[in-house]
Amino acid sequence: MRQPRGLRRFAQPRPPRQERCELCGVPVPDAGHRHLVDTEKRALACACTPCAQVLSRPGAVLGRFRAVPDRWLAEPGRRLAEGAWELLQIPVSVAFFFRNAALDRLVALYPSPAGATESELEPSTWQSVLGDSRLAALLEPDVEALLVRRVDGLAECYLVPIDVCYELVGRMRLLWQGFDGGAEARADLEAFFEEVGRRVRTPEGSRP
Repeated sequence: MRQPRGLRRFAQPRPPRQERCELCGVPVPDAGHRHLVDTEKRALACACTPCAQVLSRPGAVLGRFRAVPDRWLAEPGRRLAEGAWELLQIPVSVAFFFRNAALDRLVALYPSPAGATESELEPSTWQSVLGDSRLAALLEPDVEALLVRRVDGLAECYLVPIDVCYELVGRMRLLWQGFDGGAEARADLEAFFEEVGRRVRTPEGSRP
């Protein structure tokens, strides 16, 4: 039986959507391109390399957009004290925290089968758990995050670009199975943090 001509185009696989720079409209590669934070929509937007470089300059501002920096930092030997994770009230082993400049407060999110889930966090709790960290003092609002992971009862903390955290959320949402995420999600999480470990550097002025 021949397929009606008007339906043929719907039966064929659709070509992948071409990502474009939000500012100038040029096509960008599917992987490896830079991102902007749209501070009005609270969303990530794609950017070509030249536009991202312009917005990455100190003091550069273009309306509601801010460039996501490529900064990966860690404080070697520093982990959150035992019991700190319970104070944060995060039900899984990974969370990330960023400062929302418009609200002037910290936002805590964690991966879940439904995507990024927000956890209500009192400012006093944040201050007592993470506030004295060198990384917390360096954190750029809206575009960087403190990525925290609980391992063997302790929690390690990294400063990373915020788009990396949303990439992790997408990966976990895709792979999550059952109550605890399942073996495939756990393996992917391990691979993700191995890559984080390879990329992070020590902040200038910190002891190695």
